[in-house]
Amino acid sequence: MAGSIYIATSEAQSGKSLITLGLIELSLRKTSKVGIFRPIIHQRGTAGQRDDHLDLILSHFNLNLDFKDCYAFTSEEAADLVGHGKIDELIERVISVYKNVEDQCDFVLIEGTDFLGESAAFEFDLNAIIAKNLRSPVLIVESGIDAAAHETLRNVNLAVDSFLAKECHVMGVVINRMTTKDVDKVHKLLRKELPKDVLLYLIPENKVLSSPTLQEVVKHLHAEVLYGEDKLGGLAHGFIVAAMQIQHFLDYLKDRYVIITPGDRADIIMATLQAHYSVHYPSVAGIILTGGFRPASSVVRILDGLPEIIPILSVPENTFQTALCISNIQTKLTAENNNKIALSLKLFEDYIDTEEIEEKILGFQPQGMTPKMFNYILTRKAIDDRQHIVLPEGEDERILRAAENLLAREIVKITLLGDEAEIRNRISRLGLKFPKKDFQIITPQAHPHFMSFVKELYKLRKHKGITLEMAYDLMSDVSYLGTMIVYKGEAAGMVSGAVHTTQQTIRPALQFIKTKPGCSVVSSVFFMCLQDRVLVYGDCAVNPNPNAAQLAEIAISSAETAVAFGIEPRVALLSYSSGASGKGEEVEKVRKATQIVKEKKPDLLVEGPIQYDAAVDPDVAKQKMPDSRVAGKATVLIFPDLNTGNNTYKAVQRETGAIAIGPVLQGLNKPVNDLSRGCTVEDIVNTVIITAIQSQANS
Repeated sequence: MAGSIYIATSEAQSGKSLITLGLIELSLRKTSKVGIFRPIIHQRGTAGQRDDHLDLILSHFNLNLDFKDCYAFTSEEAADLVGHGKIDELIERVISVYKNVEDQCDFVLIEGTDFLGESAAFEFDLNAIIAKNLRSPVLIVESGIDAAAHETLRNVNLAVDSFLAKECHVMGVVINRMTTKDVDKVHKLLRKELPKDVLLYLIPENKVLSSPTLQEVVKHLHAEVLYGEDKLGGLAHGFIVAAMQIQHFLDYLKDRYVIITPGDRADIIMATLQAHYSVHYPSVAGIILTGGFRPASSVVRILDGLPEIIPILSVPENTFQTALCISNIQTKLTAENNNKIALSLKLFEDYIDTEEIEEKILGFQPQGMTPKMFNYILTRKAIDDRQHIVLPEGEDERILRAAENLLAREIVKITLLGDEAEIRNRISRLGLKFPKKDFQIITPQAHPHFMSFVKELYKLRKHKGITLEMAYDLMSDVSYLGTMIVYKGEAAGMVSGAVHTTQQTIRPALQFIKTKPGCSVVSSVFFMCLQDRVLVYGDCAVNPNPNAAQLAEIAISSAETAVAFGIEPRVALLSYSSGASGKGEEVEKVRKATQIVKEKKPDLLVEGPIQYDAAVDPDVAKQKMPDSRVAGKATVLIFPDLNTGNNTYKAVQRETGAIAIGPVLQGLNKPVNDLSRGCTVEDIVNTVIITAIQSQANS
């Protein structure tokens, strides 16, 4: 029987999505076999739509379940059964569908109804009945928004008593979206009232999570998008009706607010855009034009000629009707809201005692190192000893979004290189939020030590024919400047390659950061995050055809990298034959490399030559190498050449859906890592975290 938890609430907009995300994330650190089940969803998928929240969980966490298998009824179907007195039939169907999910999983999160209907009292009782029949402990999530301490206390007590009356096991209570300043008072009152074995957590309201996206505004108003369709993912922190003269209206502008104004007010439109692009006014999220009026043709010419423009929407309703309608908008977490998802997970980590939750709710035993567990361990390791990382490609949107994510989670400190004015304008246009501390932007030639860096490069490379003028030109390149910042100790590591080639990224590091003592080869590994384990692949990116000595060095470096990232190294040097069965130049190279590793590192578990299937599959290992301590259990796989390694990692990535983190360079005195030019924001975040952990060994 799988472990489970039932998330229940007594009202809409409690923020239970945050709790669901956090618990799924937490459970995936224990096992890859995690499921989500909703007894009743809002909609199945008519007209191309389907339940937003279930879709979010399945897609974001890539759970191995079909949407149709994760719910029992739509709200309409459930209401029809209840209306005909068929409660027993409803419960039987819920249990049947749930058991199908349970059979596939080690842990199932069950999420109660959304309270979107009119019969809230009935929904509450129905959740209690379902939780009891599924024999699942209940975690109650209540909203603390705009509630006084006594109101919160009353609501929680009613909810707990109601579930206990139905003989449900109440495991804990979460008060989410707390807006009261008396948080400590509320906590003390609740702790005094609740049974001692009931967990209690309070999470404050967050402005970003409560702000709708412009896409949600469009959907809510049925608005037409005139401009800025590619920027509808931005947040609207509030709304301002603009009906006064410009000189007065400008005083009311606030950061990331949407301006509502009649469509024939060209003066407001132009003033809003000018203010948005001005460094003296806050950034505007968008403009809503009311009354069905379109901008005049002369205004359209100006708008069409702007290189970038904020979203401008049009609605037929008048300004008053639009403002009234928009006051009822409710934001939802969706799969596209990556920043909101990241923030939700951070709030969960900050305000929920995850060790306590693991012990009481997620009590199943871990089975190996799952990708989520690996990612969590890396993130916590980076946070525990925060490093300073330089990102030379500061004008790239992906780099900026990754930097925002890393800084918001307080994982690293960051220096961005590039034109400072351009970077700050882009940050503003993208609606990104950067803290005032732990972050800086540097224009290359404006760096306070720029000329001393030039002289240092000249000193280091003059024996190679570099002149002072050449050194100046090279140091004006962000890759050289970023590498020098690391070399001089102003930052601990560098990540580049989103817009630069591998050669442009690595060359400066090879020229003056150079390799560690006793290490003659710079090599690379990929962390291959499979469904139930994490493997280290090397070298899949740097060395085309290493000789035996170099291959041995790559194996030793890869084992050391594995240890640094919490993976027990069991090293397999791969070839086309296993043990003593094969002959030939290539297999002899691997055999010689294995012997060198054993001589240099006698305590390291190593096997080679060995075929891939014998290295990772216990059944094959029993047949081919039954006495090996590595066969069938290898965690570090060393390929004989770049052709084999690169093709294998890509094949495994594509065919299994594995996440490949890398390439991670090893062997340098200080960490410099290369990105693919097709990298995603998540790739950049992962590579920065890897680089930070590598840096910790030097700090």
